[in-house]
Amino acid sequence: MEKRSVSLGEKLITMGEYSEFRSRTGKLTCTKEDVFNFVTDIRNFRQFVTNDSIRNWQADRESCSFEVPPVGSVTVRLSEKEPCERVLFTGDALQSNEFSLLLVISGNGNEPAEVRVMLRAELNPLMKMMVTKPLEQFLEILINEMEKFRGWDDTIA
Repeated sequence: MEKRSVSLGEKLITMGEYSEFRSRTGKLTCTKEDVFNFVTDIRNFRQFVTNDSIRNWQADRESCSFEVPPVGSVTVRLSEKEPCERVLFTGDALQSNEFSLLLVISGNGNEPAEVRVMLRAELNPLMKMMVTKPLEQFLEILINEMEKFRGWDDTIA
């Protein structure tokens, strides 16, 4: 784990550690190109998030914001994309906790794609203890929903 520090005059304050969470590899019903095209329009992520887990969803092609009760507001932005291989989103929660969400896409040609999701977040030890289980559950739900999803060609126009 990597710690982030901020200098305030002569004092060095440790803000928190970066923690990583990884999903299992999900087997999808589409090609690498289909999943890449779908997830690079962040509005499509609404397909994978249940109504009872978020409120006030707002999105455009490259960013979204929503509220997660009782955590608060979350913003997410598309940061990097490597065609048909990986997509990186960055964001923040609670207006101060930075995180990144990386989707790694694998597969061959027209065969069904596989995807793995990795979340990296800046968390102090207490916050890590509180959010580890919910984050692991979130990644499992995300992969499950992606595996069940059949509308990969139905991107938002």
